Amino acid sequence: MRQREEIPRDSLIYVAGHQGLVGSAIWRRLSDAGCERLVGFSSRDVDLRERSAVDQLFREIKPDIVIDAAARVGGILANASEPADFLEDNLRIQVNVLSAAQRFGVQRLLFLGSSCIYPKFAAQPIREDSLMTGALEPTNDAYAVAKIAGIMQVQALRRQYGVRYISAMPTNLYGPGDNFSPTKSHVLPALIRRIHEAKNTNAETVTIWGTGTPRREFLFVDDLADALVFLLEHYDSPEPINVGVGIDVTIRELAETIADVVGWNGNLVFDETKPDGTPRKLLDVSRLNELGWRASTSIQVGIKLTYDWFLSNQSKMRGK
Repeated sequence: MRQREEIPRDSLIYVAGHQGLVGSAIWRRLSDAGCERLVGFSSRDVDLRERSAVDQLFREIKPDIVIDAAARVGGILANASEPADFLEDNLRIQVNVLSAAQRFGVQRLLFLGSSCIYPKFAAQPIREDSLMTGALEPTNDAYAVAKIAGIMQVQALRRQYGVRYISAMPTNLYGPGDNFSPTKSHVLPALIRRIHEAKNTNAETVTIWGTGTPRREFLFVDDLADALVFLLEHYDSPEPINVGVGIDVTIRELAETIADVVGWNGNLVFDETKPDGTPRKLLDVSRLNELGWRASTSIQVGIKLTYDWFLSNQSKMRGK
């Protein structure tokens, strides 16, 4: 582990995407650490897809540190049905934010990628050096290509300008502030909503896409936020670094855990005519562990915290 370089608590930190699942968790973590000069803007205030708007933002606020958690995100259905939008929007956001950061003198930046950047059949657990060694999962390849481009932009800016920009690749995320939309959410919040509704309507079954056998790793979003602050203080390398828990579960096991937390005793039905996606996606987090960071929230505890938030925020949550 290199010597810790603490984030100056008087730094002006711009959190792009601060109202999203990840951005809001980062905001909470930085606030808890005593960082008081945090800035963030909604998409209504600043459209990060527009270069002139992003340039004007950086010109006005002059941030010391940027955390780029802004992205167009969605589950398997949204990615498969809107690939052009996912590719174009994410490319534009990344290019605009990273380019403006360099041109307006930001020396420290963290770019947030995704574990979907790795090949569909990468050796498990997936090491960082698996990047671009095989074909991507077709259901989210457009989003993955955009995120790969973001990693390359970080590396290119480091080489050309000497800036201290880094990339972190989180596994599947969940937690307070998630998107529970019936059509655009990821698997874990989607299952929480559907199983909750099954309980409320006394439904005997819940149908789930696929066979239930694919294995997925899930990281509680507040653990991710803690890891990202840790990386800003301990990591300075062009190579992307994985962020996860190092443990995975099957989709069936995930649904059973959610049903137990929700208190629903019906039957899970798996529609094998629908796609499974990648058979397994578990990140190798040994590099992060060696630096001194490990996730602390179990999936059972994380799901309980997420469900509690869901129950308290149904009237105002995204995707209602």
